[in-house]
Amino acid sequence: MDQRGFAKALRQNMTDAEQLLWRNLRAHRLDGQKFRRQQPIGPYVVDFVHFGARLIVEADGGQHNGSDSDSARDVWLREQGFKVIRFWNSDILSNPDGVLSSILEALQPSSPPLPRPLSREGRGE
Repeated sequence: MDQRGFAKALRQNMTDAEQLLWRNLRAHRLDGQKFRRQQPIGPYVVDFVHFGARLIVEADGGQHNGSDSDSARDVWLREQGFKVIRFWNSDILSNPDGVLSSILEALQPSSPPLPRPLSREGRGE
């Protein structure tokens, strides 16, 4: 199965946690933000992605606990400029508001660096 077919199959067979999260992320429901689900990126298919903020949200079950392949995948995605955040399915199901708050926080741009002080010459000394 090609990657697009695989992504389509994943969309048709979402876990309960993914379905709950998608109900809150789809159609700009989370603070007007646009997410896509089961999206191919390079050699991977990510659960949810906000391309404008370069944010990937993963919903993980027990099979992901300590997964080396997930670590390698996250490194590759970060090298492409994405920020990856992961939530356990149990957390999504038991505390959806907390998960959504964490996603909103991750969407906020990081504060710009503080300006460097002027040199003595720049201050006229």
